Amino acid sequence: MTYEDGKNGRSTQTHSLSLSDRRRLTVSGVEDVESFDEDTVVLVTCGGTLSVHGSGLKIEKLSLDGGELVVEGRIDSLDYAENTPGRRGWIGRLLG
Repeated sequence: MTYEDGKNGRSTQTHSLSLSDRRRLTVSGVEDVESFDEDTVVLVTCGGTLSVHGSGLKIEKLSLDGGELVVEGRIDSLDYAENTPGRRGWIGRLLG
């Protein structure tokens, strides 16, 4: 879900992270969720693929329409990788 400005196809959606006390992560610019379990959450964002590593992780809020996700639990690290064309997360596969 990329928002375009209509002029030259550039994305106007912004991507940001807010981490509070290593227990609550708010991410904007989320396009899809690749996978998740209590140790790892993998997200496709407009800034690249983001992997959140920790323990006891749970998705508290997910709004793909608004591009926002909230993860709670012990957050140990965040890693980025470039988006790879053709990959779709479990929500994209589920919905079609």
